[in-house]
Amino acid sequence: MDSTTLLCTAGLVFGALYWFIHIHGAAEQKGKRLIHLTGGAISGEKIQEKYRQYWSFFRSPKEIDTVEKVPDFVDTFYNLVTDIYEWGWGQSFHFSPSIPGKSHREATRVHEEMAVDLIKVSPGKKILDVGCGVGGPMRAIAAHSRTNVVGITINEYQVNRAKMHNKKAGLDSLCEVVLGNFLEMPFNDNSFDGAYSIEATCHAPKLEDVYAEVLRVLKPGSLYVSYEWVTTKKFNANNSEHRDIIQGIERGDALPGLRSYTDIAAIAKKVGFEVVDERDLATKHPWWNRLKMGRIAYWRNHIMVTVLAALGVAPKGTVDVHDMLCKTADYLTRGGEAGIFSPMHMILCRKPIDANCVDKSDA
Repeated sequence: MDSTTLLCTAGLVFGALYWFIHIHGAAEQKGKRLIHLTGGAISGEKIQEKYRQYWSFFRSPKEIDTVEKVPDFVDTFYNLVTDIYEWGWGQSFHFSPSIPGKSHREATRVHEEMAVDLIKVSPGKKILDVGCGVGGPMRAIAAHSRTNVVGITINEYQVNRAKMHNKKAGLDSLCEVVLGNFLEMPFNDNSFDGAYSIEATCHAPKLEDVYAEVLRVLKPGSLYVSYEWVTTKKFNANNSEHRDIIQGIERGDALPGLRSYTDIAAIAKKVGFEVVDERDLATKHPWWNRLKMGRIAYWRNHIMVTVLAALGVAPKGTVDVHDMLCKTADYLTRGGEAGIFSPMHMILCRKPIDANCVDKSDA
């Protein structure tokens, strides 16, 4: 190879690397660039240690030592994965049914807007986002409905990211973000006109605890919709392959244990909700296609993360975290293809007009 060809090849390689690192996944679209990956509130030198701690939470493939450890477990998880999620997936940390003729981004927006349409709130009302992450759904819902959205997340780094995104989008007058545990929310009784959660309550060790909190803070007669992660009627606990898939999803997504689709309505009724509607939104169009089509991109991205970690640009432990997420994407795809897992089992509930909840501040 002559020197001119060598220089041209080197220039092309450098140009490709520059585009991938500095332009691909630009903050305007996804929130993070590859060169800015961090461990959230975890310092760079401690990411690998915290990653090992995350795995230590599991006493066995699906169990966590004690329920009390779950909030710290989930907080650690989101410190580790938030930047990677934003870079590789976007600002909405959830799935959506694919819609023929629409992009993933458009399908995501439609899925989020449906949540607020279901709870029937008018402009100016105050609604709650239970487990808001960095606020992708919050901003789409606020822009669509012109309601005032208050989001709660247990992760302080996500609070700061959400506030930054809200201000950048010009929606900070409609969107508020609060640091807190959705199992013990810092809100008064009867203070919200509606509520929603999008693939967030799966992190609760007991679903009844978070549903009871949502019931408490809603005004009587108000609606709450949740998109739940569940095992479906096709799941067979005696099938070793099925168990392996579900445990892989649990380990890679900070879940204390997936619930069956049959449990959701019973839990909602147990805490005092009236169930208005319940259906699986994942049955018509394969939600896992986005994962399946992105499989090459995941492993391409993993190579880039590995290179940047070796160069000292990305924190060393980021490689382990990204590898975990790549493997989890495969488990999720397998769960979708087998029909044994759904990330969008929808339940719509109403707080009874005569509901009588006790304010914790008076207890």
